[in-house]
Amino acid sequence: MMLLKFKTNIKCTGCIATITPELNGLKEVKHWEVDLASTDKVLTVEGENIQSSQVKDALKSVGYQAEEI
Repeated sequence: MMLLKFKTNIKCTGCIATITPELNGLKEVKHWEVDLASTDKVLTVEGENIQSSQVKDALKSVGYQAEEI
């Protein structure tokens, strides 16, 4: 199981609702969560053979940015 972390521009639960179908649509992703309390709004993604570019592209497709940390 791989664990990736990203600094994002996700700000609220509405943003999470927007990205949910995109991240849930990636078959490699088993679990993900966003820490809205952190200043960097850290997105943590767990999965099998997941590439950071897949996560970045999924977020970008709905108007969000992610930078791997």
